[in-house]
Amino acid sequence: MRPLLIFDLDGTLIDSRLDLTHAVNAMLRHMRRDALPTETVAAYVGNGAPVLVKKALGEGATDAEAASGLEYFLDYYEAHKLDYTVLYPGVREGLKAFQKRDAVLAVLTNKPVRISEAIVDGLGLRRLFFRIYGGNSFEFKKPNPIGIERLMAEAECDAAHTIMVGDSAVDVRTARSAGVRCCGVSYGFQPETLVDDPPDMLVDRLGDLGAYF
Repeated sequence: MRPLLIFDLDGTLIDSRLDLTHAVNAMLRHMRRDALPTETVAAYVGNGAPVLVKKALGEGATDAEAASGLEYFLDYYEAHKLDYTVLYPGVREGLKAFQKRDAVLAVLTNKPVRISEAIVDGLGLRRLFFRIYGGNSFEFKKPNPIGIERLMAEAECDAAHTIMVGDSAVDVRTARSAGVRCCGVSYGFQPETLVDDPPDMLVDRLGDLGAYF
């Protein structure tokens, strides 16, 4: 059976911290709030754009403010999603090596799917993935297992041959919920969250994943 490798996007394949920070701070300026440092914004990433915007606005934000902020953030981010975003070192080479070993590759992110597809395409990776699913592809986002379960069904792959790869506890919990293995990456946005929710394996470069399938 061909192995199925499912990758998170932000903090795993791409370093998008600057573009996300610029979009969040553009939204905050629009909402007459103070800007946030990159480290703070990166810590808010992982549960989808609505959660990111709510956290950035702070606990006192109303539902109407959150909705307005989300609309502004998404419009700004879509226009600037590839200003500074790059692949992490070794990602392109690693993905190509996995494909040569006949692995099936997919992206499962909580980022909106249209923006995710555009980023993957803009960075020249689209042909490597058989599916790209985002936070609005299903009724539920990660850590709900619905995305992994759909990908396994479509790839005709079982849990024993599937690995979820990500940089945060959200990805570990998603893998656990689906009954598949999880590989963490040490270089992402939130590697500190992997301490309390440890993955089955941890790599410093994406290509090192090849030792586990």
